[in-house]
Amino acid sequence: MPTARCPLAVGIKEQLSPALLPCFPKGMAPLHTSSALPLQPHLLHWGAAAAVQRARLFQDDKDFVDMPLKSNPGECPPQSAVLFPGPESPLRLTQFVESHFFPPGKELESWMPPDWSDSIPLLERISDEKLRSWGRVLNAKWKQLGRQVTSPWRYSLIYVPNPVIVPGGRFREYYYWDSFWILEGLLLSNMAATAKGLIQNFLYLVSKFGHIPNGGQVYYKRRSQPPLLSPMMESYLSHTNDTEFLRQVEHTHLYHFWQDHRAVNISVGGKQYSLNCYSVQVGEPRLPPPASPPVSRRSSAELLSVAESGWDFSSRWFLPGFPSLQHPLQDTRVREIVPVDLNAILCKVEQLLATFYQVLGEKWDKEASQFWAARREQVAALTVWLDYHFLHQRHNPAFYPCNLSPLWAECDVDLPRAEKMLRYLEESSALSYANGLPTSLTQTGEQWDFPDAWAPLQHMVITGLVKPSSAQARELAFSLAQQWLQMNLAVYEKHGGMFEKYDVEGPTCPIPLPFPLQEGFGWTNGVALQLLDLYGDQLTSASVLCSPARAWIGTYLVLISRLPGFRGDGPVHPLWLGS
Repeated sequence: MPTARCPLAVGIKEQLSPALLPCFPKGMAPLHTSSALPLQPHLLHWGAAAAVQRARLFQDDKDFVDMPLKSNPGECPPQSAVLFPGPESPLRLTQFVESHFFPPGKELESWMPPDWSDSIPLLERISDEKLRSWGRVLNAKWKQLGRQVTSPWRYSLIYVPNPVIVPGGRFREYYYWDSFWILEGLLLSNMAATAKGLIQNFLYLVSKFGHIPNGGQVYYKRRSQPPLLSPMMESYLSHTNDTEFLRQVEHTHLYHFWQDHRAVNISVGGKQYSLNCYSVQVGEPRLPPPASPPVSRRSSAELLSVAESGWDFSSRWFLPGFPSLQHPLQDTRVREIVPVDLNAILCKVEQLLATFYQVLGEKWDKEASQFWAARREQVAALTVWLDYHFLHQRHNPAFYPCNLSPLWAECDVDLPRAEKMLRYLEESSALSYANGLPTSLTQTGEQWDFPDAWAPLQHMVITGLVKPSSAQARELAFSLAQQWLQMNLAVYEKHGGMFEKYDVEGPTCPIPLPFPLQEGFGWTNGVALQLLDLYGDQLTSASVLCSPARAWIGTYLVLISRLPGFRGDGPVHPLWLGS
């Protein structure tokens, strides 16, 4: 799902909206509960909230914590404080919830972006009639995903001044890194005003918190997501040339958050380097849900840090070696890893900071240009085109699409290195699947592993391969784009929707289990529009056989990838329910 969708939280007092605190009885602080989710504060006394979550009234725990109040905070009914002094019953709990809450999603009203149009230049550049018709559908999706907040004091939402575009499905609020691909799609739909509003919202959050929270709920406040605000600004400027807006923005505040709070010093070859990692600090851990293993402060910090990465959850963050079969997430050690994609993104951010100052006619910001040069040196010294476990002093050799992120970021990229990464991709079995690049080659049952495929990762690899002056890389980029869009279209025609993620193995492109379908879908739509823009005059909607060169390579890789242990994944994880 769009990154860090796990609403796991600790230190509940820090998670609450001040507007909701009047719902507490005088002098009473919030209680810890048996839920792994932060709860509406007016229910966090006398066990009422814990009772609701224990009763499993909702299939999705996120539903209850997102439900808006029917009354204003100061009007909380006094009976709620003493409703559950004794035994609980599902009927009483259901009556309580129905009496005092609206269903989830009612906190946001549908919003029609005023700059939406059914006629956009992109459509004229798409040669294939079926793809052009589908492009109209994608463009119309923005009308379905626009939201605005009314009466924010009744909700656990983090206020922002402008309407938002949400991912869709259970993700009813805005999310940080989703918005990068959403914004790219909005710009291709000629919706620059809406795109600017998203950027203004994030700038507001930086001024309020010093960083951009993971998403638009208070339980996301203490963690961020991959730092894509500067690339968002770059995309907006390339479409609008709005340098006056650029002049109004303080550009380095968010960058310093990552340098001051998410940096780690690493020694390589006797030299010290400063690189970045995901590392969310926590207070006392919340109690786990019933039947879950105990959650230590360290485990809580690790899980929240994984959520900050957007890759929640993945073998990418496990300790070297296969994780515990009983509680695999306890083997998560993301805070001990220098992620290649995070540092590639920050390398791009540093380049953009210097460029922004140049565009404004000022001298280059010395700090930005110096940091960019230093980052290039650090990446080169560590050969970090793989994640680096700095406590174990070893790279993670497993395949993940993010290993190609320096190509996308144009960080320490020359033709020989680009060709080396192309060989790395071709020699893995990642190209042997009909429905796109898998998120990994390891089966764990986690959604950021095999067999799931995510639109942002496809986009990052494809657009990265376009950049080197290599005809072979550009040919592969087009082939991957063709493959991904044909699969997206086939799923749309069969299921009638655009989804959060896809299954690379399914012969009829099923959506992977056990995760429920999430339709919408913001970043999937944005990536599809970008690929239609990039290759609209070449793409075809009909499924075609791969080129002869890829055919024999693909057949060979498919065959050997079926050999036991080829992917290094050991026995299949018992929790894996993939189709």
